[in-house]
Amino acid sequence: MYSRFNAITVSTIAIFIVMVLASIEPLEWSSYLLHQLGTLLFLALMLSAYHYRHISARSYVLASLFLVIHIIGARYLYSYVPYDDWTEQLFGIRLDELFGWQRNMYDRLVHFSYGLLLFSAMVESTKSIFTIQLTKLLIAVALMVNMSSSLLYELIEWGIATTLSPEAAEAYNGQQGDVWDAHKDMALALLGGLIAAGIMLFQTGKNQILDK
Repeated sequence: MYSRFNAITVSTIAIFIVMVLASIEPLEWSSYLLHQLGTLLFLALMLSAYHYRHISARSYVLASLFLVIHIIGARYLYSYVPYDDWTEQLFGIRLDELFGWQRNMYDRLVHFSYGLLLFSAMVESTKSIFTIQLTKLLIAVALMVNMSSSLLYELIEWGIATTLSPEAAEAYNGQQGDVWDAHKDMALALLGGLIAAGIMLFQTGKNQILDK
């Protein structure tokens, strides 16, 4: 019990530390604050879910990792995360040159991480709310939650962008001129969820074999 509480405390403190550091001269304050408002709402949701035992400490920690990745992206408006500079300093390579990317790909990482890192929380909350016991059915419903929540986010993002100036909307959306940006984001979130689902099915099958 203590170790679980400690994991929640450390994860939450880590999120706030990263938020404070990311708030030191962000590239553009209005878009940054919009993103971080979402961060705080999501953190409140996860704390509430853990408090009412809809999700485990493990799922909370994974969700916290996703939030850290998101906060870093918000600091640089997603489109300007200097990951090339970071990888060059650490490993002597530039990812854009290595893979031939024509745009900043950090936002793709965030959407992929959404599917991968939040899938456990989606499964557990689905099981808690709908009292579904069958693992395969739980995974199927969680994937539906993945897809529908990704779609809802893109619709909300679109709605917010319509209230902003064209320049502010571009900074907030991080579309970078890609007309299929929303579609690719949703596809990557689904891909992350499918990978997490595959891992979960493998672990479930392995545990069943060990129990026999």
